[in-house]
Amino acid sequence: MDDNSKDVINSLPDNLLCHILSNLSTKEAALTSLLSKRWRYLFAFVPNLDFNAFSSLQPETVLQDQTSFIDFVDRVLKLRGKDHINKFSLKCGDGIQDEDVFPWILNALRHGVSDLALHVSPSLVYWLPSKVFASKTLVRLKIGPKDGPRIKLRNVCLPKLKTLNLDSVVFEEGEIGFAKLLSGCPLLEELSLLNLSWDYWDSCSVSSKILKRLTLCCSYCGGNPKSVSFDTPNVVYFEYSDNIARKYPQMNFDSLVEASICTRMTNDQKANARYVSDVDEETEMVGNAMNLLMGICSVKTLYLSCDTLETLSFCCQAIPVFNNLTHLTIESHPELGWESLPNLLKNCPNLETLTFQGLLHKATERCGDVCLCHGLKNSLSCLSSSPVKLLKILKIGETNDDDNKEIEIEQVKNFLEKMPNLEQLIIYYNTSNENDLVEVSSQLEMVPAVASLKCKIQVISDNLSLSSTLPSS
Repeated sequence: MDDNSKDVINSLPDNLLCHILSNLSTKEAALTSLLSKRWRYLFAFVPNLDFNAFSSLQPETVLQDQTSFIDFVDRVLKLRGKDHINKFSLKCGDGIQDEDVFPWILNALRHGVSDLALHVSPSLVYWLPSKVFASKTLVRLKIGPKDGPRIKLRNVCLPKLKTLNLDSVVFEEGEIGFAKLLSGCPLLEELSLLNLSWDYWDSCSVSSKILKRLTLCCSYCGGNPKSVSFDTPNVVYFEYSDNIARKYPQMNFDSLVEASICTRMTNDQKANARYVSDVDEETEMVGNAMNLLMGICSVKTLYLSCDTLETLSFCCQAIPVFNNLTHLTIESHPELGWESLPNLLKNCPNLETLTFQGLLHKATERCGDVCLCHGLKNSLSCLSSSPVKLLKILKIGETNDDDNKEIEIEQVKNFLEKMPNLEQLIIYYNTSNENDLVEVSSQLEMVPAVASLKCKIQVISDNLSLSSTLPSS
């Protein structure tokens, strides 16, 4: 740094310098204390505090071990006095006790913190102070990571909270505690609950007229929720991962634009499952995904996991029409079939972009007419009426098995031969050898009868790419 640069920076007012330092972690900002007397304590008055015990940047005079980390945090908070705190971020693990962390959190709450992010282990803090959920200033609250601290929800009062992200939260009162949380956040627009455990709940209901983004990912367990309802008319983004419920009595997603669905069956359900076409009046499906799909059928962008494809084969009597769907992503797995995929594609009349995350799947007699598992290459296919213009295929060649690679390439050829509206095919091939890209592209260009003569092929891998246009003959 030259003298002119130093003069320009030093001429700035303290509040502007603090604003600049707030873009750094507190440890990084602390290094500026070595510049001059003016900078000695300036870092302690930034509006955003970011304490990270795992940071690799450890000034010799600030952080040598966990003890010095505790001393550092205590010192910064003491220097600030009564100054307002805008954001308080804390990351620490074993070696620091509750009696250290609790005062830091309560200090931030007393000084009007609006953005609180806590990344602490359960051995560090088993139960967080209840005052975290009784703040009149919090706008954003994030608590994690997985298997992080437990939370006892008593009186929830977060009148300004708009964003809430919780990982591995435990609700002492089950669905009652969950309802208490929602009712205590009247302005909540974004809710993310990860690794939620509700296998002992009778039911769950998410009801909010304000929510715009909802992520509900439940940890795997041996049971199924009996009833799950969503009355969230203004949600535009919905991510849902859980064992398939016995019923979904209410599904209100009037504003939904994008959804990611991962429903799965338990081992007991899989043992008793029957394909939907085999279910009669004397038998029942092991779960019911019909209302779930009906509730999200107005979506424009949809991601379905491989487990969801399996669930639909056994737990959905009829797949609804997705009139608004333009982007669909399908995840595949070598041990799970594509039985539900043909009917799904038939009911997406305006689909423009179709993405496959892998093509390998379990070959069964009910695979339908999307694949080549049972020699259906020359048969009529739902692909023949597909409106898809852009086809993306990811994770090709990941198994390093020549037979699997051949199966994948033959499936791609099947798409080219059947899909009449394709304008672009993009293949993400797992290789660092450019010759592999050339070989795959050449094989696809030699497909004798393509359904769309205007389709352009692009084969990509890491920083390698090869583009070509299919011949018009």
